[in-house]
Amino acid sequence: MSDPTSLPNFPPPPQEHPLTGRVLDALQDLQMSPNLDKAGDVAFEVQGQKLFVKVIEGEQFDIMRIYGQWQIASSVPEELFTRLNGCNDVTLGVNLVKAGIASGNLVLAVEQIIARSEPPKPKVQIATGLLLQALQLWHRNVIAKAQVERGEEPDLPEGAPEGTEVGPWLSVGSRGQQAPGDGNADGNADGGGAPGDQA
Repeated sequence: MSDPTSLPNFPPPPQEHPLTGRVLDALQDLQMSPNLDKAGDVAFEVQGQKLFVKVIEGEQFDIMRIYGQWQIASSVPEELFTRLNGCNDVTLGVNLVKAGIASGNLVLAVEQIIARSEPPKPKVQIATGLLLQALQLWHRNVIAKAQVERGEEPDLPEGAPEGTEVGPWLSVGSRGQQAPGDGNADGNADGGGAPGDQA
């Protein structure tokens, strides 16, 4: 009879492996150094930004919420309406991302349904990319909209090609006027975002 300790240790099938464990496995595969906190949420870093995963278990499927929050830098205009207007641009222009302001912080989140047999790795990659694009879009649009409101020409992202317009501005300017580039719904979020943990 063979030694039981020498037998291979097969992981349970995905439908029997909790989503939190599958998310941890996916983040380790992506070399994002995940950590599990006491509440069962997963923290990880991508491109210098700290993000989190919260798993909401259901009877037939689970929901994976990937989110981050950033303290808003002092260089960003303080007017709440302008900040929320930038959140509106993100929510309308970046598929899947929800944006809001909470206690002076920018909060961005992506929620996705994960089937019991589905590996979460592809959706983790998509969500993290969308969150980082949304962070750049929000920062760029809030700064530019405030400049327009002051009657200034909005700054373009560093290295932007000639003819580039700031945007997309999918919501109305905070003075109730149509913002330049309004109606451009391509969701392109290239350009300078805020480094580190500030938006």
